Amino acid sequence: MTFLDSKLQLAHWLPPEQTRPETLSGPLKDARGADWRGLVLGSIDLSGALLCRVDLRGSDLSSCSLEGADLRLARYDSKTVFPEGFEIRSSGAVGPGARLNGAFLNGANLRDMDLRGTNLMGTYLSGADLSGCLLDQVRLVGADLRHAVLRGARCRGTRFGGCQLDFADFRGADLTDAGLEGVESIRGADFSLTTGLDPLRNHLLSRPIQELDCWNPLTRQSTRASLDAAAANPK
Repeated sequence: MTFLDSKLQLAHWLPPEQTRPETLSGPLKDARGADWRGLVLGSIDLSGALLCRVDLRGSDLSSCSLEGADLRLARYDSKTVFPEGFEIRSSGAVGPGARLNGAFLNGANLRDMDLRGTNLMGTYLSGADLSGCLLDQVRLVGADLRHAVLRGARCRGTRFGGCQLDFADFRGADLTDAGLEGVESIRGADFSLTTGLDPLRNHLLSRPIQELDCWNPLTRQSTRASLDAAAANPK
């Protein structure tokens, strides 16, 4: 390849996150991080494609070939249509009903995801953004949620037993019927403006002083102060 040929190829190169499905061809099909929300993909051959972190929410892939495709951390929802018989729940993708027990999702952007029915027991979610997520009835038993952001998340009936919640940001979350009794630690966690916390507030305030009086540098208050602030919030 001459220098001029190389220069021409670079001139037409697009980063993977800007790749459209109809342009994928050749031995390397790389669309990592692309936004394909709401697309009807037709009969595109995505066999062996790199689809990590692709947003597929609302997309129709029912006629696509997905054999060997890498879908780790791809996002889907209840409106995403996959080929008949394709098992999306065990593919590493994130969405309703996904099997992610023990998965490494540290720092992942899962904002506004519908995660109802998802298996997240023992999952590593340290620093993950779960703001606005639907987590109703999800079992997060033993999960690592240190520094995780759950602002405005709906956690009705969510099980947090054995979780590490150090510096977790629950501001504005709905914790109605949530199971927080057996958490490992709430050191520096912020529960300001949460709803549904009343039945558990006294139990949480009985935690060790080292947890309750720990200062959260992001929200600029202690866990104890955030629990007191949550007491004034409408139920």
